[in-house]
Amino acid sequence: MQIYAEILTIGDEILYGQILNSNTHYISQTLSEIGVKVRHHTTVGDDELAILTALQQAHQRADIVVMTGGLGPTKDDITKKVLCQFFNTDLIINEDWLKRLEDFFSKRGRPMLETNRQQAAMPRSATLLYNRLGTAPGIWQNYEGRIYVSMPGVPHEMEGLMQDHVLTRLREQFTLPHIIHKVIHTVAIGESFLAEKINDWEEALPAHIRLAYLPHHYQVRLRLTGIGIDHTQVEVDIAEQVAKVMPLIEKHVFGFDKITLEEAIGNLLMAKGKTVSSAESCTGGYIAHSFTKVAGSSRYFKGGMVAYTNEIKENVLGVNADTLAQHTAVSEETVREMAMHALEKFKTDFALATTGYAGPDGGTVEQPVGTVWIACASEKGVTTQLLNLPTDRLRHIYFTTVLVFDLLRREILGI
Repeated sequence: MQIYAEILTIGDEILYGQILNSNTHYISQTLSEIGVKVRHHTTVGDDELAILTALQQAHQRADIVVMTGGLGPTKDDITKKVLCQFFNTDLIINEDWLKRLEDFFSKRGRPMLETNRQQAAMPRSATLLYNRLGTAPGIWQNYEGRIYVSMPGVPHEMEGLMQDHVLTRLREQFTLPHIIHKVIHTVAIGESFLAEKINDWEEALPAHIRLAYLPHHYQVRLRLTGIGIDHTQVEVDIAEQVAKVMPLIEKHVFGFDKITLEEAIGNLLMAKGKTVSSAESCTGGYIAHSFTKVAGSSRYFKGGMVAYTNEIKENVLGVNADTLAQHTAVSEETVREMAMHALEKFKTDFALATTGYAGPDGGTVEQPVGTVWIACASEKGVTTQLLNLPTDRLRHIYFTTVLVFDLLRREILGI
């Protein structure tokens, strides 16, 4: 039987957009890994009626309700008070936790205020979950056949409680199916084109395996999710489906599961014993940043140059003045020379180059904002590609980097 969960996030700061709700992402992911299906995400402010209403609704539709926020020492932290209303109980002081708080403040030479003392208050009917990373304990309550878990909103404290207590207790409480995810990363193919290529395969997927399309910035993740009691069999079934779909999309696939495009490119370069450099204009160093944010990238990325103006393109990088005068900075001729000169200056096996109109200003009628040329040079020559990007400046920079990485990937693999 499938077990369902609801995640309830409490705090005005979340609703106002002052804090990113990373807790929900983490809890959803970890619950999914142990076979619990998250059905709803709910966020409410620091308001008694709103929290109580959310609890009542969750009680009707979930087996497990996981809450974060509102357990601190200040007046706006009202979660425990509302839980007592919901569970029809009262607050009591947990003497063991009170002693821990007293020791905590004593060791730091700080007075313990009454507000701090109240962090040892718990609903009478609840079980305390020891928080080794903070002063607010977690709360575990079995109520009318449902499990309620309340944890601090501080992410690292919540994560500690999940790993130390919550996941283990949930496994003991419920007979959980295995949920296994396999992610296939594709690049430079649109979601609709990808769906058309794999339509027949998708239609034939077995009932216990589902497919989701997760598009993001010229990349589409295909997530296969298998559910079953036998962990090994689900893994085997998913592997079979991956083997069936790969021949249809292999030239667009750069990796699996948690790998990023820049990590995959680095792995390819290291496997081939090759190096790369860059000469950037419109991307302003983002290619170099993307390479170097991966640990160990010095093994394959030698360096890069941001040749942003024509003066630097000509006098430092070495682009011919006639090329710039006759064809402009945004041209196939210019990007070709940029890549060739980077290859020579950095003495690498490959060199990437970009030039274009990132916007919001610039461009012409013939070459509007979003017109970008990219290139990849090697001892075999220079491959160029014209991009026509339809969005804003920052996305132009990001999209160009993704697509020039894919150009490099194809050059390395010869596809």
